[in-house]
Amino acid sequence: MNNLNELKIWKKAIELAVLVYKTTSRFPSEEKFGLTSQSRRVAVSISSNIPEGAGRISPKEFNYFLGIANGSSYELQTQLVIANKLELVTDEDLKILLLQIDELQKMNYGLQKMLIKKSSIK
Repeated sequence: MNNLNELKIWKKAIELAVLVYKTTSRFPSEEKFGLTSQSRRVAVSISSNIPEGAGRISPKEFNYFLGIANGSSYELQTQLVIANKLELVTDEDLKILLLQIDELQKMNYGLQKMLIKKSSIK
């Protein structure tokens, strides 16, 4: 079991989710059940799967949930690029969001590598 307040990746994921909510709040109302909803759900999924895995007993289980979170981060990237192409997200906002996602993905991969080493030792 891990202490969530010590997991920088979790804090980073929450910051990303808040930024996605703020960004999608500017989307037109006809996107309420489209890109707005989907982008928000996947951003929350990223920040939710990290603590779900952290609460598991084994590093292998934690790694599994980090994998889900990472897959969701790629899904979010795609949705934001589509939103940008539809001119719902500015190039500047897209750049900021993609940088945050990239940083989160790097943190995720690093944590997964550490967990793999940890689980292979035991």
